[in-house]
Amino acid sequence: MKYLLLINTWSPESAEEPPAGEPTVEEFMAYEKAVTDAGVKLDGNALDLGTATTVHVRASGERVVTDGPFAETREIVGGYYLIDVPDLDAALDWAARCPGARYGTVEVRTVWEPDAS
Repeated sequence: MKYLLLINTWSPESAEEPPAGEPTVEEFMAYEKAVTDAGVKLDGNALDLGTATTVHVRASGERVVTDGPFAETREIVGGYYLIDVPDLDAALDWAARCPGARYGTVEVRTVWEPDAS
């Protein structure tokens, strides 16, 4: 099954203090190697934390475009991994191994596949 691991990192815009410590580039490189070597990684990228554009279409059909990112929470999506593993337990194991899980959170989402039974 395919799962998306959304890496939520501390928002620099948050008024709250960030947790102590931050994952290092070396830790993320080691994790990248582990998911690649295990053959479960389908895709993954870090996201630019300073830029985003939000699009909303109102009921009238008017498109509203806002520069962002605008997060009402203390965390923002900083990257993702798309993995293919046998079940949710395996996806949770990979999420727990992600360095981002110690500094923020890793949200695990099942990728909907309409033909999968």
